[in-house]
Amino acid sequence: MPPRRRTSATLAALAALCLLTAGPLATFAPAAAQTWPDRPLKLVVGFPPGSGPDVVARHLGNKLAEQTRQQVVVDNRAGAGGQIAAQAVARSAADGSTFLLGEVGSISISPAAYSKLPYDPAKDFTGVAEVVRSDFVLVVPATSPARTVAEFVAAAKAQKDKVNFGTFGAGTPGHFGAEVFGELAGFPVEPVHYRATGDAVSAIITGDVKGAFVSTALALAQVKGGKMRALATTAAQRSPLLPEVPTFTETGYPKADFAAWFAVLLPAGTPAAVADALNRQVVTAVQSPEVRQKLQEAGFSVVGSSRADTERMLKAEATRWAAVVKASGFKAD
Repeated sequence: MPPRRRTSATLAALAALCLLTAGPLATFAPAAAQTWPDRPLKLVVGFPPGSGPDVVARHLGNKLAEQTRQQVVVDNRAGAGGQIAAQAVARSAADGSTFLLGEVGSISISPAAYSKLPYDPAKDFTGVAEVVRSDFVLVVPATSPARTVAEFVAAAKAQKDKVNFGTFGAGTPGHFGAEVFGELAGFPVEPVHYRATGDAVSAIITGDVKGAFVSTALALAQVKGGKMRALATTAAQRSPLLPEVPTFTETGYPKADFAAWFAVLLPAGTPAAVADALNRQVVTAVQSPEVRQKLQEAGFSVVGSSRADTERMLKAEATRWAAVVKASGFKAD
């Protein structure tokens, strides 16, 4: 009888030990999905209030707050072409409470352009969902004599010096867009990098630079307001917001087809169940009729992709832009 009691006690102790050790590991993922979000959320964006990325973040954040019934704080960490924001999120706790509105510049271009980047997009982030895309528009000051791409190229080839293009920072899509266009059209480019979006916009308006590649979202208000002139868009088709602006394909430069993407990213190590839950919330938010309309009116194409498609996009974009950077010979440091 005593030995049987000892055996039963031993078995009970082992069962308790299993519950203490294996139990939480076995149930963590489902529990995480069921309880997320259990605290206020922070959406970090690498550009200032009023910018295109900020517009996306605000609309997304407001809808996420409504859906999750949690406060969603949009945290503008502007500077270094989105790198400051990316670094901040890469170092955040992997619990699903902080996520990044990542973009092509800091995630796909910077790794090839900077030898000492303080984060590694391939290792430090988990893709959640591509939110929107934005094509680019070649704009010139309203006072520029160039009214077509052909006139702009002719003037660029005629001048002795390099043609200065304004950019929103070294290593950004607008920077490499100018380099690609210059190579395609056969004239040298001198990029002029501005740290603040407002400074770059002012330089274009006042004629301090000959032109710039800006997002459709940013170009829209400036062109409609008569402060800039749009010569062509990198989109496959004319934008319904700027129907009078031809595509680069129409003007004879079909390879000038680059675009900017914006995607929600989480710190690496975030439980898959939490990333899946956030994906569902993000996709539902951006595909809701009211948010979709607002984003489209702001010049964006709404996506709302799965996690798998987002990861595939990130890998493909990293490969594509690495080749562009290598071909340009550019190194930021």
